[in-house]
Amino acid sequence: MSETAGQQHPIGIYLKIWVLLFVLSTFSYLVDFFHLQGYLRWSLILIFMFLKAGFIVAIFMHVAWERLALKYVLFVPLSAIVVLITLMAIEGDYTFLTREIFFDP
Repeated sequence: MSETAGQQHPIGIYLKIWVLLFVLSTFSYLVDFFHLQGYLRWSLILIFMFLKAGFIVAIFMHVAWERLALKYVLFVPLSAIVVLITLMAIEGDYTFLTREIFFDP
């Protein structure tokens, strides 16, 4: 019988990331607890959300240990989509404001 050797990661890194995710979630809830409003609230919520998602993808989905080519396959199209959505949002705002200027009675 042949033994297949797999990559084993220490359990400590998973526990540390789990605790870090718990801390980030606590900070996210504290944003609502302290009744922060406006852009500060939404920016903090988005920052904590992206940090948590990044740690989950990197550690628990094992992307941190993948080859660079696979990382490019995963993240370059996603980055292109984000850029295109941003450009569409800018164009939509421009179109909306232009219509508001010219068609407002």
